[in-house]
Amino acid sequence: MPFNGEKQYVGEDQPSDSDSSRFSESMASLSDYECSRQSFTSDSSSKSSSPASASPPRVVTFDEVMGAARNLENMTLVHEIAVNENFQLKQDALPENSLASRVKRIVHQAYWDVLESELNAEPPEYDHAIKLFEEIREILLSFLIPGSGNRLRNQICEVLDTDLIRQQAEHGAVDIQGLANYIISTMGKLCAPVRDDDVRKLKATGNIVEVLRQIFHVLDLMNMDMANFLIRSFRPHFQRQLVDYERTKFQEILEETPSALDKTTKWIQESVNEELLAVSETTLTPGAKNSSKPSLSPTLVLNNSYLKLLQWDYQKKELPETLITDEVRLQELREKLNQLKIIACLSLITNNMLGAIIEGLPELADKLKRISAVLLEGMNKETFNLKDVLNSVGVQTCGEVNKTLIERGLSTLNAEVQANLVGQFSSIEKEDNPIRSLIDKRIQLYLKSLLCLPSPQKCLPPMPGGLAVIQQELEVLGSQYANIVNLNKQVYGPFYANILRKLLFSEEAMGKADASSSAN
Repeated sequence: MPFNGEKQYVGEDQPSDSDSSRFSESMASLSDYECSRQSFTSDSSSKSSSPASASPPRVVTFDEVMGAARNLENMTLVHEIAVNENFQLKQDALPENSLASRVKRIVHQAYWDVLESELNAEPPEYDHAIKLFEEIREILLSFLIPGSGNRLRNQICEVLDTDLIRQQAEHGAVDIQGLANYIISTMGKLCAPVRDDDVRKLKATGNIVEVLRQIFHVLDLMNMDMANFLIRSFRPHFQRQLVDYERTKFQEILEETPSALDKTTKWIQESVNEELLAVSETTLTPGAKNSSKPSLSPTLVLNNSYLKLLQWDYQKKELPETLITDEVRLQELREKLNQLKIIACLSLITNNMLGAIIEGLPELADKLKRISAVLLEGMNKETFNLKDVLNSVGVQTCGEVNKTLIERGLSTLNAEVQANLVGQFSSIEKEDNPIRSLIDKRIQLYLKSLLCLPSPQKCLPPMPGGLAVIQQELEVLGSQYANIVNLNKQVYGPFYANILRKLLFSEEAMGKADASSSAN
């Protein structure tokens, strides 16, 4: 099992991950999504890009709904494996004092008690033990790569031949301890290095029933190791095939559940409405009559839709169907971004009020930033009281500044300045606070610029003023966000194109058709 090069599973053909870098390149190499007006108004879209047909709605059966749910579950799992380098399976642990945990413990103990009583009987009974050896044999064989490892495969089948063991048992010649020792030795050859200590402990166990019990425990761990090894081995393949796989699976979901793009359409429609309102306010002059629909950029509309995801209320609003696979990542980015916004606001207030005093003291600025970050941890929890925490940040900020001033033999901040600073910090709690609104607009500007770049990893946009204190964190967050967006565009671009064509150009296309008819 090639976890760290010390051991290998018995087999020859292992999947190569030499192409794993292609995934990050494919996310960054998304071509400009700005489609021409003709591409959005044409009717030449393929089947995979058509989120809805002109046929009347049909009745969806229960089996179709369950099939769509299974497709979504599989698609979500493959997506998680491909994009999350830290993804791995873990054993489910029941709560220690739960009913399920107690029942499981009692049933297992009863089974092993029965086995012990059978082996201690006169003469011994081996029915349960033979079944265990048969199960162990199949588990050991499952660790071997199909088509290879024939020598060890044959050996396992010969030594753990249950028909032979049953014949030996009938003549009182079965060696249970010898079989257990062989199993432990074979496990030592097949296990990952991390399990060496567990296998070593098996050899030191004296009671044969306890040995068999612990063998199954270690085999469970080895099964999990094998599954995670296969996940790592096949991740490059999932990454290379992810776009086509997700698009195909979502098309299957759409065919089984025609309403599977309703939330996505609503999400894009909100951006269309906002952009239409903004364009109308800037282009229409007072008293002028203009009944024509303003032209909107599909890319601008879609990018603004994506920007909404970092301000989304994940507790009250459901995500668009096309973004379900990234819900956890998007929510984490939103929570981190909210914290960065507050830190930037605090820094801006501090610089405005105390800039002349703390100028040239980068160590103090870093310390004040760390204090803010620590106190703002968990600010997205419902029980978090932002106003109280901001008040505490203000008090600690004043304390650290005064401490620094005393160390340099300077006068401390007077009570009025301290009260003013604490008060301004506390006022950030209100979402319509001018400083908070300013920082939010600048962050939105940066993220919008980031989404317009063809390759965000290679060339980041300039950082707007006032965000220097969070520049490093914001660049990392922005890159992660752009990766999610660009991959999502690659997978669901055809579906978005069809929605945008209908929302932006259907009326215009109809207008052109009417004009053509009048001319004829």
